[in-house]
Amino acid sequence: MSINLSNNAVIYAMLSLNSEISLQKDYLDSGDVPGEERDNEESILEDLEQAFMEFIDLYKSRLKADKSLPSLDELLNSQL
Repeated sequence: MSINLSNNAVIYAMLSLNSEISLQKDYLDSGDVPGEERDNEESILEDLEQAFMEFIDLYKSRLKADKSLPSLDELLNSQL
């Protein structure tokens, strides 16, 4: 991952991944996933969650350096 990402890029990535995780979970819970696709769709969810956690870790380190950034709770619980 590039160290040159702006704070805004990190925030947008986290919010996008968080949204995609919700969509993927809804899809998996819907019963619309064909049996032969379930493993692949669960793997996609795991990859999304891993990427999300990596951005969370990156954001936490930026929060320590820049106290003007919104908290994780503010970001993840805000209405867009």
